[in-house]
Formats: sequence, C-alpha cells, structure tokens
Amino acid sequence: MPEEAALSRSRLARLLAEGAVRVDGVIVTEAKAPVAEGAEIAIDVPEAAESHMVGEAIPLSVIWEDDELIVVDKPAGMVVHPAPGSPDGTLVNALIHHCGDTLSGVGGERRPGIVHRIDKDTSGLLVAAKTDRAHASLAAQFKDHSVERHYRAICHGVPDAGDPRLRGVRGVGFEAGGVMKVQSLLGRHRTDRQRQAVSFDEGRHAVTRAQVVEGYAGAALLDCWLETGRTHQIRVHLAHAGHALIGDPVYGGRRRMPSGAPGAEAAAAFPRQALHAATLGFVHPATGEAMRFEAPLPGDLSALLAALRGDITQS
Repeated sequence: MPEEAALSRSRLARLLAEGAVRVDGVIVTEAKAPVAEGAEIAIDVPEAAESHMVGEAIPLSVIWEDDELIVVDKPAGMVVHPAPGSPDGTLVNALIHHCGDTLSGVGGERRPGIVHRIDKDTSGLLVAAKTDRAHASLAAQFKDHSVERHYRAICHGVPDAGDPRLRGVRGVGFEAGGVMKVQSLLGRHRTDRQRQAVSFDEGRHAVTRAQVVEGYAGAALLDCWLETGRTHQIRVHLAHAGHALIGDPVYGGRRRMPSGAPGAEAAAAFPRQALHAATLGFVHPATGEAMRFEAPLPGDLSALLAALRGDITQS
C-alpha cells in the first residue's frame, strides 16, 4: 500500500469484506486469496460516511487548525469521547460540528481521530486528527513516546530529595536538578475497577517525572512530564509518592493542608484535580515540522495559586 494512503489493517479488512478490492479486475473478499507475482490490485476507497456521532455547537478554544489536524485547549468538565454515561456534550461532538466538511474521514467515517485523551476534569491541550494520514502518524508518535507532554500540577506537600520518607517509598527516586522520578507498573485496582493502582508485579510500565516550580506552605506547583502515557498516570504516581493532587476526588484521600496556611480553604474547596496539560509537542504528519504548543493555566488554577501564594485574603 502507498504510505500516504494510511489505511490500517482493520480498515483494509473491512474494505475486503465490502467488495472494494479487485485483483486483475476480479473482486476478492478473502484476505487469504492467492495472488500471483505481477498481479494488479485495485482498492476503491469510498468517500467517508457520516459518523453515527452527532455534531454539537459547543464552544471550542482552538489553538491550531489545518487540513490535517486540530489542537484545542479542553476545559475541565468536558469528556473527550462519547461513552456510556456521557453520550453527548463531548469534545468529539464539538469537533464534528466545528470541523464540518474539513473532516476527510478517519477509518471510513467523517469524524476526528482521537489519538490520546485527558481526564474529564483535567484541562489543557489535546490534538485530534482530521485525516487517516494524520491519525496514523500521530498514533505512531504517541505509541513510541516521542510526543512531548508537560503538565502543571498542584499537589499536597513539597516533594524534596532530602525527605527521608520518600527514600522509603518503593519506585520513587530523584535525579539531577531535584527531579522526582516515579517508576512502577500500573493496572486496574483489584476492588475498584474505575481506579488505577501502582503495582510491582503486574500491569503496564509507567514512568512519571516531576519538578517543583514553586513551593508553598503545604503545597507545591509541579512541572510533570510523561515517559509513558497510562490512564490516570500522574494522579496515581503522585498519590503513591505521598503528594496527591489537590482536589483529586479519587486518589487524593483525605489530605488537607495545614490549618491556617495560605490557601488552605481554597485548596479544601477546590472541585477537581488540580492538573492542566500545559505543553504538547509533536511532528506534523504532513510537513514533518516540529510543532509545539502551550496553554496558560485556566482561571480556577490561577486563582488557587494566588491563594496559596497569599495574594488572596481568605474569608
């Protein structure tokens, strides 16, 4: 297949089954059908069909858009993809409406290609493909971990290489520059299937690095970056290290800042995990150009930081 066609094995299998493949002019529907050297194979790729998902006029913060892809700054509270419990109002619904006829089709449907996700209550940058070519290229970059992803996180406590407690936490170490490295396996929690859990026996390899940007009285602003991209990875790894995200309803436990510390009340009332996908970098699928985008902190995180710095008087 020509590389620029970017047809996946599953898409080719569907095209075979649909009678879209001819060998020397004869329709072939079986993948195991014999072919002779010199045979001419023709594939009729139909126009992309309309998606079963419906477009919705939901406002989007578009950072970049061209014929191949779109980069958006997703707000907290928005689900990326329709699923049971969230059949509409998602980022995909918004993208279908926004992109309209510029979606040439991914996998035979006129829909955006989702190659990575961020949690519903995490804000920040996300790229989606508008063509099969972009989808294949971006998916490969995420698979080989060549995509640059940095997050801003506000956690309980201040990670410190000199903290004797951290020296006793398995999988946690420090690198040059005070960079905390958390390395483990991640998999489904044994009793709560909606959660992920750290393991050293089974699961998928996961590595997170975090560096303190600012320290406060009982909290810190971190720059976190991923060597791997697992579900809830930053949230689980920081909680494992004893520095759970402020506002995290799943992994935060009952952590509270010291009473009377600046921002303690704002932190206790913060309604979501304090996590923002701030930087996203990848190679453009069509041009080969290195692309890098940054998204500023949303208002709620900026207000929380102001309270932690003591810039806002607590009532």
